[in-house]
Amino acid sequence: MYSLASLHSFGFPISAHAIMSIDVAADLQAQLSQLNNTAFYILGEGSNTVFLEDYQGTVIKPAFMGIDLKHTDTHYMLKVGASENWHQLVLWCMQHQIYGLENLALIPGTVGAAPIQNIGAYGVEVEQFIHQVDYFDMGEQNHKSLASSNCEFAYRDSVFKNRLADNVVITCVVFAIPKKWKAVMHYGELKALSEPSAIDIFNKVVQVRKDKLPDPSKIGNAGSFFKNPIITSDHYTELLQAWPSIPSYPVDLHKVKVPAAWLIDQLGFKGKKIGGIGCHPNQALVLTNDGSGTGEQLLQLARAIKDAVLSEFSIMMENEVRLIGNKGPVIL
Repeated sequence: MYSLASLHSFGFPISAHAIMSIDVAADLQAQLSQLNNTAFYILGEGSNTVFLEDYQGTVIKPAFMGIDLKHTDTHYMLKVGASENWHQLVLWCMQHQIYGLENLALIPGTVGAAPIQNIGAYGVEVEQFIHQVDYFDMGEQNHKSLASSNCEFAYRDSVFKNRLADNVVITCVVFAIPKKWKAVMHYGELKALSEPSAIDIFNKVVQVRKDKLPDPSKIGNAGSFFKNPIITSDHYTELLQAWPSIPSYPVDLHKVKVPAAWLIDQLGFKGKKIGGIGCHPNQALVLTNDGSGTGEQLLQLARAIKDAVLSEFSIMMENEVRLIGNKGPVIL
């Protein structure tokens, strides 16, 4: 067995049957054939994955690196290796005066994980900049490309979390970033900025995230544990009668997004603990491991939060973090 404790940011002392590193995309077919149809899990930086118990399969750790820049008349075209760190890509763009990704600064994880999760923050989602995703199809044993329009992007969702889940290895992502930049500052703390530059927005996002979110190197966590739920406008109107201060953000004419942290906070979970697992005192959406927690304790606290929100608000919470048991994904 091989330790995974340092390979997922929650830090549980979990092991896997085997770990396979792959650093050349062209070698995927040959190396994956060695698995002989046994269970496997593809792991990036482990910032959005929690291993709850010893994993019986093989953990695959790709190492596909590199940033290649080309130009069109209207866009910067960036072809980026899937294993590049996401924040380092954003920082690289800022240094090269390529603006647009600044709202997504300091989101943990790899470039390859970005389209899977359709990462987003402060009014921006990565789908707005993705041109195509290149991947290796495990079933058909060949390399493919998928245009952004076919990635079935939705809020924290994509085809890679559904129809193609666990059947592909993303090798690189091609981004198309407009050369004509426009600030996005209508969300959260960015509203207070006056005529900001892209660097101003980048610095503000980094500051806010550092102030709000615990450092995984100091206390185990996987960032936002739950998605912000999307509910109907009628449901929201009903909730306003009992909770007049409930915040929301419009999704379309018939739906709104409600901050999950606000819901959890109203129910008194902030700062609460079960064993070594806690609800962070400064950000209710983040569950933490003080170093003594267990996978079972995490499930207990997460399920208690989910049940309480459903009971009080009639809202079904969905976990944003991927939970992995001994044979694969675990449903909360």
